Amino acid sequence: MAQSHTHHGHIPVMRDRMGDLLAPPVEAMGERAVILDGTLGAGGHSEYFLQRFPQAHVIGLDRDSRSLVDARARLAPFGDRFLALHCRFDQFDQPLAEAAAAEEHPAALLAQDEGFAGALFDLGVSSMQLDEEDRGFAYRVDAPLDMRMDPATQLTAATVLNTYSHGDLARVLKVYGEERFAGKIASAVIRERENEPFSSSARLVELLYATIPAAARRSGGHPAKRTFQALRIEVNKELESIEQALPAVCNRLAPSGRAVFMSYQSLEDKLVKRFFKEITTSSSPPGLPMELPGHEAKFSLVTRGAEQASEEEIRDNPRAASVRVRAVEAR
Repeated sequence: MAQSHTHHGHIPVMRDRMGDLLAPPVEAMGERAVILDGTLGAGGHSEYFLQRFPQAHVIGLDRDSRSLVDARARLAPFGDRFLALHCRFDQFDQPLAEAAAAEEHPAALLAQDEGFAGALFDLGVSSMQLDEEDRGFAYRVDAPLDMRMDPATQLTAATVLNTYSHGDLARVLKVYGEERFAGKIASAVIRERENEPFSSSARLVELLYATIPAAARRSGGHPAKRTFQALRIEVNKELESIEQALPAVCNRLAPSGRAVFMSYQSLEDKLVKRFFKEITTSSSPPGLPMELPGHEAKFSLVTRGAEQASEEEIRDNPRAASVRVRAVEAR
């Protein structure tokens, strides 16, 4: 079994700004405030919230059992102000209800009674997971083609490469990786897997170097970046999770509660942008002189467009370079 590792050196992206966005409802609700950290990871954002808002409770979600071990140890000094739940971030309803009923945990009970004062979803793969070489997320080191955020699930990157049809594989690479050579790569994978099934990341990277034209390799970053992103999204059903998490968390916000989503690539950000536009737009037919009763938007935008990290933060924390932040408030 892999050993637990501490990752307290990782810097949570836009930590102070996340606190500022959630502060109004959290401070207004005081002891009744519960913050949902939908992507607990190493616990950096949760630790900051627990320190900054000394009356609030935090519930952290993570599908990665390794992350939960470290985060629980890190946040143990906060006692019952913190609760960690092992689940996909769009599937928190049942674990939350069970914690409220069986454990009578104060954070869970408050969340059930009051709703969430704030919620944060820091999407994508965590720095911690990238650093654990045996997970297969990183293309710069040779590792088993795993890429599961939750090791208890069945589908791995190797399974995708070794069993998907040409059409399905090309679709995954094109849609999730925005890879323009998706068809060519899929053909190469199918040809090579007939000789020997794929098991290591180094062999896949070698195939990508051989398949993607040299001119294309000279721009756009590492040639394996898009394929590895696509496989990771497919293995973990990441976009499906985001689509389901958006309504799940917004429907559980307390009045004036806020939900904040941090996206690192365009597919994630498009889902968040589209959903936020839907819930912040009146359903009254256009052109009417007044709002029809019951057709008012139930949420309002907190951020104007997508906020980005400052140049100073990007210098200190390069992972922040691609982040896009959007937030809504329940009316």
